[in-house]
Amino acid sequence: QVQLVESGGGLVQAGGSLRLSCQVSGIDFKINDMNWYRQGPGKQRELVARVSSIGRAAYIDSVTGRFTAGRDNAENTMYLQMNNVKPEDAAVYYCAADVLDASTNWIPREEWGQGTQVTVSS
Repeated sequence: QVQLVESGGGLVQAGGSLRLSCQVSGIDFKINDMNWYRQGPGKQRELVARVSSIGRAAYIDSVTGRFTAGRDNAENTMYLQMNNVKPEDAAVYYCAADVLDASTNWIPREEWGQGTQVTVSS
């Protein structure tokens, strides 16, 4: 069974920085794309950043130039460096990964972490 665990959330002042991490664990699995999502209060969940298996990252417009996502395939980790954080960035941030393993005959599926809260003080 593959599990994802996020860490690094907390309280940050507007204009400050925060780094989120995601650790993927399990036995004999592979990962394709990895994604960061967020869900703010009263809002729908949205995709924030996607990191391909070769490390190419793409972002939504509202975080471009402020957030940087990356991954370490050897360690099965992904990070989200959040700079110049704004009040509208406050949300629960989720890590998700397109995972393949023997339990589903190597058919890709999306696995999710439990989320980590980011609170922004103005």
